[in-house]
Amino acid sequence: MKSVLKSCTALTLAVGMAVTPAMAQMMTEIGEGEGALNIVAWPGYIERGETMAEFDWVTGFEEATGCMVNVKTANTSDEMVALMNEGGFDLVTASGDASLRMIAGKRVQPVNISLIPSWDTIDDRLKEAPWYYVDGQHYGVPYMWGPNVLMYNTEVFGDSPPTSWNVVFEPMNLPDGQPNEGRVQAYDGPIHIADAALYLMTHQPELGIESPYELNQDQYDAALNLLRTQRTLVSRYWHDAFIQIDDFKNEGMAASGSWPFQVNLLKGDGAPIASVIPEEGATGWADTTMMHVDAENPNCSYMWMEHTLTSNLMSDLSVWFGANPAVPAACTDGRGMQTAEGCTTNGFDDFERISFWQTPVSSCESQGECVPYYRWVSDYIGVIGGR
Repeated sequence: MKSVLKSCTALTLAVGMAVTPAMAQMMTEIGEGEGALNIVAWPGYIERGETMAEFDWVTGFEEATGCMVNVKTANTSDEMVALMNEGGFDLVTASGDASLRMIAGKRVQPVNISLIPSWDTIDDRLKEAPWYYVDGQHYGVPYMWGPNVLMYNTEVFGDSPPTSWNVVFEPMNLPDGQPNEGRVQAYDGPIHIADAALYLMTHQPELGIESPYELNQDQYDAALNLLRTQRTLVSRYWHDAFIQIDDFKNEGMAASGSWPFQVNLLKGDGAPIASVIPEEGATGWADTTMMHVDAENPNCSYMWMEHTLTSNLMSDLSVWFGANPAVPAACTDGRGMQTAEGCTTNGFDDFERISFWQTPVSSCESQGECVPYYRWVSDYIGVIGGR
């Protein structure tokens, strides 16, 4: 497994504060549901049939438990952290670049996995993943995982699909003979610096980057310089999945880092779109359902965490989002829409090629000192602004 999956229990926060796990008292039994459940989630993660009728894993849960689900969507990990800091939510579907921050900030509480009957069905690769398992405690339940794919327009690339991220980082003519300038996009979040670092791991090995999330000053400067080059090519920095979908339909976009969610919706609408994991590999996300330290509806929260592991939900969400289920049996047991072939297409066998998001910190494993996340935030704003 890549170095980004090494134990994170000794990490420090970007501001230099040690990661001190939240010490909320774990529940020992589940009581009557409180009647409500408030969740912060990525777009498309919690569907009740309003987008497409066949994708609904909320209505049945509400009918069975009486816990009425309210969802607040967030488009970036930073937005999720901010919302959880404000409070008023029970659960969050957090990626690895947010989860450790919330653990260290004591915004989430340990989960008693003995109250999750389906825990044993979870993928062994995720049961003690370092982005939510800290000091012997599970701070959540795995949900979905997948790569940040390179999405491209098949009419632009024709019989020459891209094999490298260079099509979004380096100035060039694309296979249709036209420049990539103004026809590529990049993710509107500081974690995109890791995509540049991952690219440099292959193309500038002399930098000695071992993890795209653990960068010394020279490595970090090289990543920023690559992003400044990319800035001259980018037509939009995207964070809203549906705006990116519209851009690829109507604005002549050729290529971008994206989520399988956008790829699936575009292909389903007949757009000339495909995706690849390029030769350099990809960054990715492994999301965890985490419980707020002051959750007002803890019984409903535990009921929902168990519900998320049901095979049909895992299967259908995997199809809908183009992601991989935390329960491997959901790929093959026929209880939902997903198939073994579909999971393979979603990258189920590419786990080792993915550098999963995590929060960059100053005290890192691969070298003595790394550039912490607060620098990533301010410097990436500068890159987008042309500095």
